Amino acid sequence: MLQGPLNLTTTVFLVGLGWLVPQEPAVLSAELKPATIEAFERYARATEARIDKEVNTPASFLYIDRLLGSRRDQARATLRSGGVYMERLETRDAAEREIQAPDALIHHWMGAVFVPCATLKQTLDLVQDYDRHQDIYKPEVLRSKLVSRNGSDFKIFYRLRKKKILTVTLNSDHDVHYYLLSAQRCYSRSYSTRIQEVADAGTPQEREKPVGRDGGFLWRLYSYWRFEEKDGGVYVECESISLTRDIPLVVSWLVKPFVTDIPKESLQMTMGSTRRALLANVSASCKQ
Repeated sequence: MLQGPLNLTTTVFLVGLGWLVPQEPAVLSAELKPATIEAFERYARATEARIDKEVNTPASFLYIDRLLGSRRDQARATLRSGGVYMERLETRDAAEREIQAPDALIHHWMGAVFVPCATLKQTLDLVQDYDRHQDIYKPEVLRSKLVSRNGSDFKIFYRLRKKKILTVTLNSDHDVHYYLLSAQRCYSRSYSTRIQEVADAGTPQEREKPVGRDGGFLWRLYSYWRFEEKDGGVYVECESISLTRDIPLVVSWLVKPFVTDIPKESLQMTMGSTRRALLANVSASCKQ
C-alpha cells in the first residue's frame, strides 16, 4: 500500500498506468489573464471580419466554395461520400503576423457536412432545438437547455464532458444569434459567456471552480455556422475557435493530447452528429 503524499511524478505515472483516477496536481492549475483574453478577442474580431465578407457574397457563401483545385475536389468528394471535411485554420493580423495568446493556445478548426434531401428549415429546426442537444450530441453534451429566446437570439446552457486521459466536466452559457439571408442561406454566431470547470462532478462534493482559475482546459468557445440549401440538400459548415491553457512541459504527455486533440475531435463529432440527426428526418430513399 502506498503511504504518505504522492509527488507529481508518482501521480502522473500511476495515472498513466490506470491505477489512479486523474486528480489535479498544482501544475495543472492555470489562470486566465486579461492579456490572454484581449489576444483571443483580437483573433476573433479578425476572423469575423473575413467571415463578414464571405457570407455576404452569395456566389461563394460557403468556405468550401473558396477552395481551389485539388483541395476543393477533395472537400466535395468527402462531403458527397457522407464524410466530415475538416481543416485547420489560422487567422493573422493585418500585417500577416501570428496572433498569439500569452500563456494560452488558440485552436481554430472548420468542419463541413452535406445532408442530401434535407431542407434549410429542417436544419434550423434541429440546430435550434437546444433542449434536444443532450440527445443529439451525447456523450459530450451531458445536459442542454434553452434558457431564453427573443426572435433570432438564443441563450443556452450546456453541461459538457470532455475526455482524453483526463476527464473534465464544464458548465457553460452561450449567446447565439441567427442571420437569415434568404430562403436558402443562413449563418449564426455563438459566443460562450461563462465556462466553469466542475470539480468532483456527479458526487455530493460537486462544485464549480472560479471562472478562469481552473485547469484551463476550455476558457472560451466561439462558433460560426453557415447553412446553405443547394445541390439537392443542405451544406452545414462550422468554424470553431477555442481558447485553452498552454502545455506545461513537466506533464505535457498528460495535457497535450487534451488541449491539442479535443478541439478537432469535438468539432468532428458535432458535425457528424448533426448530419446523422438530419438524415433521420429525411426520406429513406435519400439516405446514403
